[in-house]
Amino acid sequence: MPKQTIMSRNRRKSAPLDPARLEELALSYLARFATSSAKLEAYLQRKIRERGVDEGAGQLDVAGLVQRMVDLRYVDDEAYAKTRSAGLLRKGYGARRVDQALRFAGIGEQTRDEVAPDEHASRNAAFMLARKRGFGPFGESLDRSDPKKREKQIAAMIRAGHGFDVARSIIDATSIEELECWVEEARECNF
Repeated sequence: MPKQTIMSRNRRKSAPLDPARLEELALSYLARFATSSAKLEAYLQRKIRERGVDEGAGQLDVAGLVQRMVDLRYVDDEAYAKTRSAGLLRKGYGARRVDQALRFAGIGEQTRDEVAPDEHASRNAAFMLARKRGFGPFGESLDRSDPKKREKQIAAMIRAGHGFDVARSIIDATSIEELECWVEEARECNF
């Protein structure tokens, strides 16, 4: 029996959406993913574009459905923003990348400002990124004679969302203990 290629398979065409099926899709999506209201709305709009609308259903009220999910507390933009922000900080991303991710998820400016990391959290994230990637004093050797390596490490820190001053402080540190003090200094000062 010959193998079928992906192109030769007959795909079943999905039925057009009606309000009940759209709500099922929304609930299924929410059961699988933590999301923001904007991302849920974009998902539902995409499904409507892909499948079309049942002629008997008329126009689907996506915004109304998303608002119902918010009212039922199935979607909470503030909780999503806090969780997403904390996760990105644990991975070593800086405040700029956190803000970028939340903006992309459709989180409003006020909520983004509320969950923005403070100076201590930002420094701690930079510390964790340096440790994970072997930057600065976490590297194999503290050879300061290679300016290209230093530039690459600073560039990587900046791409991760950290400011130039933070990246330079991490890369130019002479010891891990110095970095630990630098992180704790931000906690004590409460910038």
